[in-house]
Amino acid sequence: MKSQHRGVSSRQAPIAPPLHGGRFLFILLMMALVSAILIGRITLLQVIDRPFLQSQGDARTLRNETIPAHRGMITDRNGEPLAISTPVVTLWANPQELPDDAIQRIVLAQSLGMSLEAFEARVARYSEHEFMYLRRQMTPDAAQRILDLRTPGVYPQREYKRYYPAGEVAAQLLGVTNVDDVGQEGLELAYQPHLAGHPGQRRIIKDRRGRLVRELDVIRDAQPGGDLTLSIDQRLQYMAYRELRSAVAENEADGGVLVMMDARSGEVLAMANLPSYNPNNRAGLDPRGLRNQALVDVFEPGSVMKPLAMSAVLESEGFDRNTVVDTSPGWMRIDEYTIRDFRNYGELDLAGILEHSSNVGMSRLALQLGDTAIWEKYHQLGLGQAPGTGFPGEATGSLPAHVNWSRSERATLAYGYGLSVSAVQLASAYTALANDGVRLPPSLLRLAEPPQGTPAIQPKVANDLLNILETSVAAYTGGRRARVEGYRVGGKTGTVRKIGQQGYTTDAYRSVFAGIAPISDPRIVTVVMIDHPKAGEFYGGAVAAPVFSSVTGNALRLLDVPPDREVD
Repeated sequence: MKSQHRGVSSRQAPIAPPLHGGRFLFILLMMALVSAILIGRITLLQVIDRPFLQSQGDARTLRNETIPAHRGMITDRNGEPLAISTPVVTLWANPQELPDDAIQRIVLAQSLGMSLEAFEARVARYSEHEFMYLRRQMTPDAAQRILDLRTPGVYPQREYKRYYPAGEVAAQLLGVTNVDDVGQEGLELAYQPHLAGHPGQRRIIKDRRGRLVRELDVIRDAQPGGDLTLSIDQRLQYMAYRELRSAVAENEADGGVLVMMDARSGEVLAMANLPSYNPNNRAGLDPRGLRNQALVDVFEPGSVMKPLAMSAVLESEGFDRNTVVDTSPGWMRIDEYTIRDFRNYGELDLAGILEHSSNVGMSRLALQLGDTAIWEKYHQLGLGQAPGTGFPGEATGSLPAHVNWSRSERATLAYGYGLSVSAVQLASAYTALANDGVRLPPSLLRLAEPPQGTPAIQPKVANDLLNILETSVAAYTGGRRARVEGYRVGGKTGTVRKIGQQGYTTDAYRSVFAGIAPISDPRIVTVVMIDHPKAGEFYGGAVAAPVFSSVTGNALRLLDVPPDREVD
């Protein structure tokens, strides 16, 4: 029994000796030191470095985001929209956050309509940056389909895109904006400060994927741009463009211009140009279509100037409507030049000279006037001067200074050669005939009240010429195709040789017609110019006058102008 008891006792664990006092103290000191370091670090982060750390955290979540401003709308005189801004989405990316996964990149590239090679090349080009555009101005639905892929590093940006409901019909007048919604051409450029808004700013919180978490406050509200009301009547603009396009196609012409002005206010009711372009889709754009030829291009007007030159004749002593001029034998020699009529018209009174468009008759009248009489009249009618519409690049035309003029220069000026005008200048000059001698400046904006105008022709002379212009489109004249059923109209044709490398050509012309309607109480002045018709006919009475007839007839009916002539 004793041996068993001693065996059990021998297998028990030995008792550990007590810790030495110095070792225990060292452990306590180390624990206290670590605790002090932790407390000190916490104090440093929470107290001393708190503002810095908070700013760094906010910088990664808090953002000041630009609020895009809505560009002002452009409307016609009746409030119909001609240029509006629609919301779009631009997608951008941080190249450094884009995934390395090949499948994700392929899907993203395909969604953007890009090849993988093009996408990779673009990412590589911006690899050192934190921003690059993926695709500008997408529709919200299309952009959302790409955002739904949840590709890291891809973010949206809200913007506005300009849209033109009238398309090519008023393209050159309105102009266009660039991808950043800044005016580049036409009225968009001319009124950029007025149309452009002022962006706002808001403070927001975003998550690490750039998604909006919460909007905190608005720092500055966006201020939308101002609206612009034009003098254009969209109904007349569509109709004018349609008729002009039909005439250009029918006559195989290079282009054409039509300007219709309100005879009482000078407001431009329609301004059509060909060739044109679609401002909503500029792919394959013909650069010629960008030019607003009615305002920025000039041409020699030819015989349409004869009524204006005739006003200088009628205002001179010794001349009246009954004055007779012998135009035989149908040509005359001045200096080294020969001036010809279509045929020998013999003796003509002043109305007959305009009816038959006699160059000889106008030349003989001009040579009986003072050296500067016709020049001064043209100057009073605004020729050789800026129209003052504010349109970028508007032409002043050319009215040569009267310095040592030869007899031939005085003669040619009387029948529309030796000077150049724009279609708008010509229409403005004709408002003096329609408005008791007062010329009205052209306006592209709707006016609250008619302008004062500039007296340019004696009222009696203007009224006499207005009646003579009616006989110039009589059934037996070259301008007969300008007649409008139910209305008294008047006007003058013009057929002008174009200038080539070696002077005036013999196979290229401009066909022109300028007219007023109705004669009893003028409401509109219209100028039509068809450039280089090649289908056979080229006279103004055959090419431009029918366009005037169609456009003027439709316009008078749309404007509810009562007929002033019995229907034939």
